[in-house]
Amino acid sequence: MEFPILLASLLFVYVALRLWKKSKGSDRSTPTLPPGPWKLPLIGNIHQLAGSLPHHRLRDLAKKYGPVMQLQIGQVSTVIVSSEAAAKQVMKTHEINFVERPCLLVANIMFYDRKNIGFAPYGDYWRQMRKVCTLELFSAKRVRSFRSVREEEVSSFIRNIYAKAGSPINLSKMMLDLSNGVIARTSIGKKSKNQEGFLPIIQDVAEALAGLNIVDFFPSAKFLYKISKLRSRLERSHQEADEMLENIINERRASNEERKTGQDNEVEVLLDVLLNLQNQGSLEFPLTTDSIKAIVVEMFGAGSETTSTLLEWSMSEMLKNPRVMKKAQEEVRHVFSDSENMMVV
Repeated sequence: MEFPILLASLLFVYVALRLWKKSKGSDRSTPTLPPGPWKLPLIGNIHQLAGSLPHHRLRDLAKKYGPVMQLQIGQVSTVIVSSEAAAKQVMKTHEINFVERPCLLVANIMFYDRKNIGFAPYGDYWRQMRKVCTLELFSAKRVRSFRSVREEEVSSFIRNIYAKAGSPINLSKMMLDLSNGVIARTSIGKKSKNQEGFLPIIQDVAEALAGLNIVDFFPSAKFLYKISKLRSRLERSHQEADEMLENIINERRASNEERKTGQDNEVEVLLDVLLNLQNQGSLEFPLTTDSIKAIVVEMFGAGSETTSTLLEWSMSEMLKNPRVMKKAQEEVRHVFSDSENMMVV
């Protein structure tokens, strides 16, 4: 037992010295940073975020150091913005200075070397994908075309709740199933057997993006990438997801051929739009199949759990505020009072 402990200690000292040397060499070029709490060597402020509620720690630190503060997360200097005015400066006034996204392990693996929209490196490819997203995927006309899908999924959701009246239900899971159903039908079309195994992988991606990964905190320590258990797990998930996406895309291409012959009247979904753009070859940068797969993964990751989490928190807040709950119920009943397809309770 003594040898492994000695080996681990020597490895830690070696890594600490290497990282300390790198950080000292970059101090001269460090710009003036916002105020922030004191830091420990090597780990920076990681110890101040430890615990099950790191957002509460950030809130407490912001009260002391202001709405714009700087934390050192391992080797990564991070600016925390926690006020509406400061967020507006970052997201709107000075947007061009903040469009670059961090190069995260999960983005490199699950998004095909960052060929999606959210994590794509700033440049011509990112501008093209953002334009495609704005004009083709999320235009007002496109969103309206999916109204019947949303109504059908919400109607099914409400019927399921009504059928379980008097019994406990897992509302969180039901809301996640609702958002997944809408995203699946609007992104890749009819539900298929490939989706059943695809959704758990998307859950893993969401958890990896929301979690803390030591590899991302120490990007210069290349050996961490090689020994990371998360990397191995993500690579397995990526391989499984890639096979499923390949099948989904092939199914959709076949469905598009049937639509051309008038044998399929299904509404055009987001995957159809991407496949049409790929076939037309009208973009400045070719839309590869890997790019399409990365965008599909992003649609599920960005649109399913985020939506269900927002609904869950909204419901929790309304339960604590009966006046707001009553107002919301009245609004819902008024909107759907004349609908024959909705069952309002």
